[in-house]
Amino acid sequence: MITKRIIPCLDVKNGRVVKGVNFKNLGDVASPVALAQYYSECGADELVFYDITASVEGRRLFTDILRETASKVFIPLTVGGGINAVEDFERVLKCGADKVSVNSGAIRTPALIGEAAKRYGDQCVVLSVDIKRVDGVFRVFSKGGRENTGMEAIEWVKRCVGDGAGEVVVNSIDTDGVKQGFDLEMLEKVCEAVSVPVIASGGAGCAEDFMTLFQTLPQVDAGLAASIFHFGEVEIKELKKEMLTRGIPVRI
Repeated sequence: MITKRIIPCLDVKNGRVVKGVNFKNLGDVASPVALAQYYSECGADELVFYDITASVEGRRLFTDILRETASKVFIPLTVGGGINAVEDFERVLKCGADKVSVNSGAIRTPALIGEAAKRYGDQCVVLSVDIKRVDGVFRVFSKGGRENTGMEAIEWVKRCVGDGAGEVVVNSIDTDGVKQGFDLEMLEKVCEAVSVPVIASGGAGCAEDFMTLFQTLPQVDAGLAASIFHFGEVEIKELKKEMLTRGIPVRI
């Protein structure tokens, strides 16, 4: 049985890891390099590294911090933020990323996913989608959750996977930072729509939320979180031990 992955997320702004609630009110947490190294050593299966203001500020993801981070960690590293062209994939991969996450860039240029998948392989292309309920409909948001695109989210995910996205990170804006559990309804809809790995993001407040996620939706491949790991509310090693006792397959 494929093991479930536990993935800390480093949202980086101005060279520092930050965290907010519902994508707003960002507060400083730590150095991304030091935090990435810590997670690499304490049992994280992968790391996700987002330059969260690169797209809205219309600039490229900074590469110096990325290079240093990649040199210090020995687990897969997914990197996103300001990915707007195939050349951005090239640049990020050369800096040490294993996978590249694209969000707003794919919304602006839908052909980007297909072009990148053909050049680097589906396994390298990660669709990150920020979803929020608007009048009862799942809508895709862009620019760090600031802008409603008007697109229906499930159809957008299906289209991108069809074009070659090999993995999907589902970011629920409704549950982000609220710590009341993952958005199971939203995740179930995405899992029903695609056959590639789905990563749940947004809402984890305690270890039990991961148990609920994987036991309720065993088709979800990974759980991603930020603040509960950053502030020591949940220790990854202890979380994984508890998952094993519950019969959830995980790498120790």
